[in-house]
Amino acid sequence: MSLLPSAPRPARLGEPAPVPGTELVGEFEDSGYREPPHLVCRSDGQIVRLPPLLYQALRALAQAGPGPAVAERVAVGLSRETGRRFSAEHVAFLLDKKLAPLGLTTYADGSPPPPVTRKDPFLAFRFRLAVVPEHVTWWLSGLFAWLFRPAVVLLALGAFSAAETWLWLTQDTSAALWTVLSSPGDVLLVVALAVASCAFHELGHGAACRYGGVRPGAMGCGLYLVWPAFYTDITNSYRLGRAGRIRADLGGVYFNGLFVLGLVALYVGVGSPLLLVAILSVHLEMVQQLLPTLRFDGYYIVADLVGIPDLFKYIGPILKRVVLRRPADEQLRALKRWPQVVVAAWVLLLVPVLALQLGMVLFNLPQVVTADWQKITALMGSAVSSGSPVLSMAAACVQTVLLVLPLVGVGLVLGGLVRSLIRLARRRRHSA
Repeated sequence: MSLLPSAPRPARLGEPAPVPGTELVGEFEDSGYREPPHLVCRSDGQIVRLPPLLYQALRALAQAGPGPAVAERVAVGLSRETGRRFSAEHVAFLLDKKLAPLGLTTYADGSPPPPVTRKDPFLAFRFRLAVVPEHVTWWLSGLFAWLFRPAVVLLALGAFSAAETWLWLTQDTSAALWTVLSSPGDVLLVVALAVASCAFHELGHGAACRYGGVRPGAMGCGLYLVWPAFYTDITNSYRLGRAGRIRADLGGVYFNGLFVLGLVALYVGVGSPLLLVAILSVHLEMVQQLLPTLRFDGYYIVADLVGIPDLFKYIGPILKRVVLRRPADEQLRALKRWPQVVVAAWVLLLVPVLALQLGMVLFNLPQVVTADWQKITALMGSAVSSGSPVLSMAAACVQTVLLVLPLVGVGLVLGGLVRSLIRLARRRRHSA
């Protein structure tokens, strides 16, 4: 790895330079591409994947340093490294058309690159707010990184298996659930414990990164579609090999398991049903996180297993290849054989599952809206007539939000699909 100049220097006409703070990371290990891309960390912390030629050009530019005739010296170095003949004009083309638009270098004449807007991938986490800065995340992760030592992991998994067996074979979770739902104070405590589990989940991602030797980014909160969620920036996990990346993906669910062990210990000592319901809520979180359909941990596990960062962009090429029997396009040909098979299986599972879920939601939507309205009305009526109206109203508001958010999410997803279909129809009409 090498870190390019961190202090800006004045660019003269005809003197290109790397953008200060750009870091050359190296080859993307265990990738699913036939020609493994190389990674560059941009000055804003984003990881950019480059083909080998562009990476070599950027490295030659960094090694050339300041001075006259930079493009000529880069061309000489690039020719020597690749065995192909490059001229200053070729270098200027790579800078102006490829590297500068990515925010990695200035243009060939020394002028600064344009501002780079971060594109949000399909179904990405938006509206995020960093709460814990990177240096605090690093410190907190260091407190728990030892939990990823192999002996500790094996011990924790054994204890978790034993606790699960005891819980599900001996405890009555349905009775505990009805007891908690009848108590507004217990409902709020269960929600608070669920939030704490989500925060600990994110700390697990950061601790896994630190154990692997890379620096986790900031931690914060935001909205995924419409649901409140926490996040940890683990972009640097791309510096790791496949095993390290998957460990970082699983770190959150692993910490959920540790949180369950803590709740089980409390439940054994206290016997409160709200702890049993809290354990159930953490299990639901773990199951949700392992789903590979949306951008939860399960999705990233599949992506890192095959070494392809964004699986969603292959939905179209896979459907054209498998369903329409068209020849594989350039995107698919760039993948190795076994990642193609895994991605195709993921797409062919994802599309019908999402279509089925969407169909079921649309079919049951009127009944769901009616049932939710009746439930909200009953909650508010019970809160007003309760002996502790403030606490009861707070619990009713929390449950109302949990009932309404899925409906809002369905509305946003349907609105997005309608907008996409309208844009597709307009493009076809213009191209006709």
